[in-house]
Amino acid sequence: QVQLVESGGGLVQAGGSLRLSCAASRSIFSSFDMAWYRQAPGKQRELVARLTRSGKTNYADSVTGRFTISRDNAKNTVCLQMASLKPEDTGVYYCAAVSVFSTYWGQGTQVTVSS
Repeated sequence: QVQLVESGGGLVQAGGSLRLSCAASRSIFSSFDMAWYRQAPGKQRELVARLTRSGKTNYADSVTGRFTISRDNAKNTVCLQMASLKPEDTGVYYCAAVSVFSTYWGQGTQVTVSS
C-alpha cells in the first residue's frame, strides 16, 4: 500500500503561481511513475504531468511551458510547480503513483484561479 498526501492548493489570481506537493508514505519512485491529474467541475479527470521512473517528463499541451513536475527522492515527495495560471486551470489536483500492477491516488487538493 502507498499513501499519498497532497498539499499546496489554494486561491490565486490569473497570472500567479502555486506549488503543489505530494508526499508518499514510503520510497516508491523506483517502482512507480508519478503523475498529477486534475478534474474540473463537470469534466473528466485529465492527466496534467507525468514523471517516469527513469526521469522523463511529459505534459498536457495546455500546461506545457507553464507547469513543471519534479521529485525529491530523499523526501519521497513529488511537486508540481505551476506558473502563469489561468482560470481554466481551476480544479481538484490529484497526485498518482502509477505502475503496471496498480495505481494509488491522493485525496486531492483544490486549485482555484480567479480572473
